[in-house]
Amino acid sequence: MSDPTKAETARAARLFDVRRVIGGLFTVYGVIVTILGIFDSPAEIEKAAGVRINLWTGLGMLALGLLFLLWQWWRPAEPPTPSDIPPADEIRE
Repeated sequence: MSDPTKAETARAARLFDVRRVIGGLFTVYGVIVTILGIFDSPAEIEKAAGVRINLWTGLGMLALGLLFLLWQWWRPAEPPTPSDIPPADEIRE
């Protein structure tokens, strides 16, 4: 098996970046809750003391998710250098 190239290692590091997962989930849930908030009934708004809580929460989640995705785009994950990875025989001990 050949050693992975630097480009493949960088791609794998970016793929498994937790900011992408968190940002994606918050963005998807934010869109869903925002849509629910837009179509809230007057009874649901009254139950929340006159505040469109689903709309505001959805917009907040959407903003947070987009911030995580922007952060991941601005500062992509760097792959570990070979000196950071311990040899296989040291891992077993």
